[in-house]
Amino acid sequence: MDQQLADQEDIAERGLRYTREQFEQIVEQTEDYVRSNPMRAVGYAVVAGLVLDRLPVFRILGGLTRLGLMAVKPAILVYGATKVYQATQEQDGS
Repeated sequence: MDQQLADQEDIAERGLRYTREQFEQIVEQTEDYVRSNPMRAVGYAVVAGLVLDRLPVFRILGGLTRLGLMAVKPAILVYGATKVYQATQEQDGS
């Protein structure tokens, strides 16, 4: 059992190490590309900014927030009803 746990931790550590190495390689490649092609990199950044500006991110987040707030009231009602039911069951059982 302890050996399996140690093997799983070793696998997790190797996976984390591999992910870090891959991320560092990607960062290095990106830095090299930006240094060798600065104007193209700025152009890509501008296009990415425009695309992100056009996405309705705040509208989506606002809708999810409103939906969550609307769901809270019925959830509180159900929770309260459950507690009342449990309290009556405990009194009947006593």
